[in-house]
Amino acid sequence: MRLAAAFAATLVAVPVAAAAPPRTGVLVPGKSLGGLALGATPAQVRVAWGPRHGTCRGCRAPTWYFNFAQFEPEGAGVAFRGGRAVALFTVWAPKGWRTDRGLKIGDDASRATTLYRGLVRIACGTYYALTLNGANAVTSVYVHDEQVWGFGLSRPREPVCR
Repeated sequence: MRLAAAFAATLVAVPVAAAAPPRTGVLVPGKSLGGLALGATPAQVRVAWGPRHGTCRGCRAPTWYFNFAQFEPEGAGVAFRGGRAVALFTVWAPKGWRTDRGLKIGDDASRATTLYRGLVRIACGTYYALTLNGANAVTSVYVHDEQVWGFGLSRPREPVCR
């Protein structure tokens, strides 16, 4: 009986211990980013991306940053309101991330407009976001120097620029 309980505890602990932000995440417009959906709880984020994260001190909403390497800016982030994820986004330009239609970080920005019709451009200072507005989610393709720099998914009332 003890052996069965220990084995069951190991099965539960392994996914959390091994969890980390995906090195090669996928954006499914209006649905998910890196395996997480809008509305995820902090516990669900920890299960998917692991417990190791930094917390933004100057952000309007509680925001967690998951960096791939310690003290390096590349990774992913999530912002919460009311205990639920309201924004999911990449940080910096993590290679290997793509959309479900094959748009990759590093691609020319014009490829985004070819793959996705009806994109709206929003200025964000030194970069801009190409957005697809849905009823429950805004999908963003971040562009810097005319190259795809990152991806985001947020609730319609949340800021697109991160």
